[in-house]
Amino acid sequence: MESGDRERAHVYVSGQVQGVFFRDSAWQRAEQLGLAGWVKNLPDGRVEALFEGEPEKVREMIQWCESGPPHATVESVDAEFEAPDEELRGFEVR
Repeated sequence: MESGDRERAHVYVSGQVQGVFFRDSAWQRAEQLGLAGWVKNLPDGRVEALFEGEPEKVREMIQWCESGPPHATVESVDAEFEAPDEELRGFEVR
């Protein structure tokens, strides 16, 4: 896929998003959508993620983050779009 066909979003999710399987659920959803990147917990209680792939799939993943898995309580999702500088491979929980 050419870099012009890909989009990258750096996402921060705030709320009750740790200890509710957010990362594992995000990994499963990203795999279903064919996205590359990673997701991890931050010390301040937020979840940080990087999603890369087809623009409509990246946006669908950001929309998923707005509700998250069943036990999550999402207060806000901040997404910053970046130009992909290298093609990511696979999706991982960090």
